[in-house]
Amino acid sequence: MDTKKTHRGVSKREWLETGLKYLSERGVSGVKVERLAQALGIARAGFYWHFKSRDEMLRQLLDYWVHESTETVTANADLLALEPKKRLTKTAEMVHKYDLGRYDMAIRQWALKDAEAARAVRKVNRLRLSFLRDTFCELGFTGDDADMRTMLFFCYHTWESSTFPEISRKQRRELIAKRIELLTRR
Repeated sequence: MDTKKTHRGVSKREWLETGLKYLSERGVSGVKVERLAQALGIARAGFYWHFKSRDEMLRQLLDYWVHESTETVTANADLLALEPKKRLTKTAEMVHKYDLGRYDMAIRQWALKDAEAARAVRKVNRLRLSFLRDTFCELGFTGDDADMRTMLFFCYHTWESSTFPEISRKQRRELIAKRIELLTRR
């Protein structure tokens, strides 16, 4: 019988995902290297293969959140190629399917006390709002009308899952269709 321990490498992505999970559950003060290593089932030293310090990891956590929660949608060429109404539907479906807003509350709470987190939140807001406003403008909406639809879409789809967790997947799909119809109706 082989008694050697098997070494399991942990990717930077796994560290960042675990960091976001702990941030969401315990706040920024709960994101500790030792806790993350324990959760990942590896020695603390594995952390330093990817990050120089906890502070560096926290900054990369923000970049990762911006990319994973927002840029995967707003810079998605396949999504941008869709006609605007279908783009809105597909965006809403992606937000729910991948639960893209799951860390928003924790990051926004962190941003209340941290300038770099606040910059990341402003960037996400700018990217999301610009993407959505451009889509509503393509549908012919302008000014306050485009802004109102943009903000309604943004707020609802960002917070729906956490506010109404009891809604089934089937019901969410039905509600998406109704909501898109309502927001795009003239």
